[in-house]
Amino acid sequence: MERIVEPELMTEAEQARAYAEADFESAHSRYPLLFQEKFSDCPPTGYALDIGCGPGDVTRRFAQILPGWTFDAVDGSATMLAQAPKTERINYIHGFIPGAPLPHARYGLVLSSSLLHHLHNPAVLWDTVRQRTSTGSMVFVVDLRRPGSREIAQQLTDQYTQGEPEVLRRDFYNSLLAAFTPQEVRRQIDLTGLDRLNVEVISDRHLLASGLR
Repeated sequence: MERIVEPELMTEAEQARAYAEADFESAHSRYPLLFQEKFSDCPPTGYALDIGCGPGDVTRRFAQILPGWTFDAVDGSATMLAQAPKTERINYIHGFIPGAPLPHARYGLVLSSSLLHHLHNPAVLWDTVRQRTSTGSMVFVVDLRRPGSREIAQQLTDQYTQGEPEVLRRDFYNSLLAAFTPQEVRRQIDLTGLDRLNVEVISDRHLLASGLR
């Protein structure tokens, strides 16, 4: 199935509210656990960048397991950021990569969750990862992966958004159609010079690109 792009930003108040209130516990709770498996020797302190943080649920989960770290969390949608509770050690920034006003030139950790499929040009994310990391920095990018057909996309939507508002069901389905395959992400990474990163399937709807820069 060919990729079908969707809008890069979620700017409608109804969209943002539905996303912030949705039950993503099964997926989001797993990301910090996977991170700890991948980076068992993670330094106790540092600066982290979350690209495309949305309402900040994943950011806050990482801040909980990394109590010595300070987070800069950037998103292009002011509507989404308005849903993010203010929390110590998380600095929310409204801006677009690669030109967002980030406080640090380099970060010890760059993470991103559910941003890649929104981007019409995926190189924007990978170029930012490369530019904002140094040798030895940790990279953790998780995203949806495109299924083989619209029928499978609909099945996944029915399975994982049952009982959610129709706007969220619509957006989830469209996001599945806009997502990349693991092979496509592998090519994107290699073209950006981030060939040390690994790409793997982590669920029936998610992939993960992670490793040391």
